[in-house]
Amino acid sequence: MATAYERYNLHTTPEKFFIEACDEGADAVLAIDRVSNEMTLTGKKDVPPSAVTRPICGIMGTIRLVAGMYLIVITRKRNVGSLLGHAVWKAVDFDMISYKKTVLHLSEIQSQENKTFLSMINNVLTTDGFYFCTDYDLTHTLQRLANTSPDFQEMSLLERADQRFVWNGNLLRDLAAQPELHKFALPVVHGFIVMKPCRINGKIFEWILISRRSCFRAGVRYYVRGIDSEGHAANFVETEQLVLYEGTKASFVQTRGSMPFYWSQRPNLKYKPKPIISKTTNHLDGFQRHFDSQLLIYGKQTILNLVNQKGSEKPLEQAFAKMVSGMNNGMLNYIAFDFHKECSRMRWDRLQILVDSVAETQDEYSYFMVNSEDKTVARQRGVFRSNCMDCLDRTNVIQSLLARRSLQSQLQRMGVLNVGQRIEEQAEFEKIYKNAWADNANACAVQYAGTGALKTDFTRTGKRTRLGLLMDGWNSMIRYYKNNFSDGFRQDSIDLFLGNFAVDESDGPTPLRVQKDWKFLTLPIIMLVAFSMCIVCLLMAGDTWTETLAYVMFWGAASAITATIILFNGQDFVDAPKLVHKEKMD
Repeated sequence: MATAYERYNLHTTPEKFFIEACDEGADAVLAIDRVSNEMTLTGKKDVPPSAVTRPICGIMGTIRLVAGMYLIVITRKRNVGSLLGHAVWKAVDFDMISYKKTVLHLSEIQSQENKTFLSMINNVLTTDGFYFCTDYDLTHTLQRLANTSPDFQEMSLLERADQRFVWNGNLLRDLAAQPELHKFALPVVHGFIVMKPCRINGKIFEWILISRRSCFRAGVRYYVRGIDSEGHAANFVETEQLVLYEGTKASFVQTRGSMPFYWSQRPNLKYKPKPIISKTTNHLDGFQRHFDSQLLIYGKQTILNLVNQKGSEKPLEQAFAKMVSGMNNGMLNYIAFDFHKECSRMRWDRLQILVDSVAETQDEYSYFMVNSEDKTVARQRGVFRSNCMDCLDRTNVIQSLLARRSLQSQLQRMGVLNVGQRIEEQAEFEKIYKNAWADNANACAVQYAGTGALKTDFTRTGKRTRLGLLMDGWNSMIRYYKNNFSDGFRQDSIDLFLGNFAVDESDGPTPLRVQKDWKFLTLPIIMLVAFSMCIVCLLMAGDTWTETLAYVMFWGAASAITATIILFNGQDFVDAPKLVHKEKMD
């Protein structure tokens, strides 16, 4: 079975890094030359006694920045639980170590740019949700792992991993090129994993939820929408729910992803920027690529489109419906459900309308199950692909309801639930279930939108609360600020980390040196001064009320006109990415 080393020591000398495998019986040492960048496999006898030694938890990979190469290591991990006897870890802390011993060779501008790139990498590493396992493949579903060839079993974890979900694939390129070093390479997934031992009717079973975020077309909420030319959808997440009981294993898989055609929704200081469908690209080409790939991996697809069927979201729903019908593929089933309209005025019970309408399809798709004799007794033949605008809040609510319906069937089949019993009546388990799905929503939302999810009060409690509405308002405000004033940096961070942008080896200028337009500083200052003067005139009234009114109207008008100009040129004032080529953003 493919494994990577579990424990390591990092030995540092001025010339080399020596990464020693500390597993029982292992003698392997990965030597990295800090000058030539060469990686070689050696033994413990070659580690100099003078080396500075410290324990590490794994290698994230290497990356080139302005100052040269950097080694990224995992310095702290936390055990999440055990999956089929394999320890699953969450990477908690990281360290970036420069191959160069000094940055004196850099100019002041280069040094500043290097610091910016370092903070970008750090920005991604400090986004919660990196997981790994040294002796189990976290990138694949239970069903995919059950349908593998003997050759697949012999591959290293890095070779056999589903590349869609290996977030450090770019960082591991140098290690990947040398098969003899693969046992040092840990494929790391990004998303959410929770494992809970649960009890119903005195029977203890393991309930697990795994969300895997795709690293293709990855990014932040408003800068990455739709699909790319390869058919990869933005914010694509594969969510697998597993149940393990007395040797029987069951799995139910769902996916989410941005509406798979070419559309954008660039931030422009408005609370909700208008989505724009591209008029210049051939949508069906990318759309076809997306679903060809999905049908190959998952089988039949039922698309649950939860966007509004009025206002700015309506053209997107119509375009999606038209493209599905244009493909004329019997494997694709399209359902539009206006989540906000159906659940308006707190009528959240109406979600059951959608769940009931797809019940027959869900029974047909089934789930994957292997009995205690390791015999496959059920296969999942299709998935529900849910989306809203962000594929976060509305999507997660619906996914949790479909997953519960699948779980009801699985637990009855396993003999955990008695005939006639319902999951909703099992108060202890229901609390675990709802909180885990709400935590999943928060994790996916923080990774894509920068804040926790909305509507989690319904996921946690089964009903909408006024406190939940207030929390949604607060999170929406934070999202507005981040989406407009810090997401350009976050998008650049992700593109640098994933290798969509590579720092050039030459000493030439980087895109970070792009200067802001004069309007960016001048207009906000004018608006602030005018608004302040307006307040001052109100507080320090003139000799007559007409004089005061004239001053207030003048400064008020100046403030309003400047604010209007700023809003009209909104895209010039938001924090836009600097590292990505324009064609990638469109």
